[in-house]
Amino acid sequence: MSRIRPKAFVHIVYRTHRFDLMLDWYRTVFGAHVQFQNEMLAFMAYDEEHHRFAFVNLDLLDPDAKEKDRTGLVGVDHVAYTFASLRDLLENRQQLKAIGIEPYWCIHHGITVSLYYADPDGNQMEFQVESYSTPEDANAFMTGPGYTENPIGVEFDPEDWLTRLQAGTPESDLLIREIHQPVSPLRFPTPS
Repeated sequence: MSRIRPKAFVHIVYRTHRFDLMLDWYRTVFGAHVQFQNEMLAFMAYDEEHHRFAFVNLDLLDPDAKEKDRTGLVGVDHVAYTFASLRDLLENRQQLKAIGIEPYWCIHHGITVSLYYADPDGNQMEFQVESYSTPEDANAFMTGPGYTENPIGVEFDPEDWLTRLQAGTPESDLLIREIHQPVSPLRFPTPS
């Protein structure tokens, strides 16, 4: 079977202790605008995409960190690649699982359905598919009550979803997040 590959690189997520300074810098350098922001997270775009950059405010995760400890988590959290369809995303997962590579987090963010992987060094990547067919619809979801209620997402079972797709469930029935609870805890890869 030939490999299913992503169709595009789509965004990068940074962890920072300089949350406001980072947002200002990306506004200035890229002409980016904030799509969604709360105390913990900010999503920015410079084009029609729902986000090209995201920022995690580390000061809220560990406000008492000593200055020398504050740099360890700073930097790239993950990079994201998008697939052409939900079926491609889930069949790629199946192919990778067959050779012993599995995601550590399967989550429906609302704007994307995402599988998170880590390479042997622990570098994290998100394989995703867009939930909405237009940037306008995705942006509208990001400014709506469902995303405000839960900007992290709801976990899902990719085996179940692939089975449902293979049984004839339309992708559109799975892509639009109608239920916003429970909010998933943040997940990170476990060292091997």
